[in-house]
Amino acid sequence: MPLTPTDDIVGPARDANTGVGAFNVVQIEHAEAIVAGARQAGLPVILQISENTARYHGALAPLALATLEIARAATVPVAVHLDHAESAELVREAVELGFTSVMFDASKLPYQANVAATRAITEHCHRADVWVEAELGEVGGKDGAHAPGVRTDPDEAREFAAATAVDALAVAVGSSHAMIIRDAVLDLDLITRLKEALDIPLVLHGSSGVDDSDLEKAVAAGMTKVNISTHLNQLFTRTVREQLHAAPAVADPRRYLGPAREAVAAEVARLLCLLAGR
Repeated sequence: MPLTPTDDIVGPARDANTGVGAFNVVQIEHAEAIVAGARQAGLPVILQISENTARYHGALAPLALATLEIARAATVPVAVHLDHAESAELVREAVELGFTSVMFDASKLPYQANVAATRAITEHCHRADVWVEAELGEVGGKDGAHAPGVRTDPDEAREFAAATAVDALAVAVGSSHAMIIRDAVLDLDLITRLKEALDIPLVLHGSSGVDDSDLEKAVAAGMTKVNISTHLNQLFTRTVREQLHAAPAVADPRRYLGPAREAVAAEVARLLCLLAGR
């Protein structure tokens, strides 16, 4: 199946008031696991590579090219997305490589500067038919701490979307990045008001800190694209630890990475079904 435009996955989900899973790729096993999970569920999925991951690998292209090939070989619709890019140069590289969407994060800038920077990115990406996500109301917790009560204002969100022409908006509604416990408290009323204020999909970042029940409630309230990374990384790492504990003399990394990949695939399938309301 050809690489699928992100809007062809997110758009129908928003129309149906269902959710779509977007999972982060840190190494090639993640991409393989996520696509395997989507195949098991029979549902579309979004593979994400963050700017932090590109920095970890020393460049975007090597992991990106492998991820794009895995997506192209999939039997279910798969999109490839650049996540949390603060660098305009990295966005342009992703577009050239063939990413189907980008998330440009200028949320740390003052409002007007955020608008100007995001608008320039949107204009560049739309010329290449690449879908653009942005962020308004910074989602905190990059170091594992809870967000300090930041919330996205619906009126400001409407103005921002109109001024920037973005295709989706990540909003601050109570979740926080890199949470290792699923105890975030979402403002479901705010999600509903944001959906009513906007005619583009809403994106929930920091979803690893949200339990199953609240993920379902968030989608019902109006969230469409749901980003999950730390939750899968915890599962991957826990499985590797278990494998090494059971066989401490093992030297072949395939012996412990393979089971971790299988565990992540199963969890991706479960989460995709949960978000799709199955």
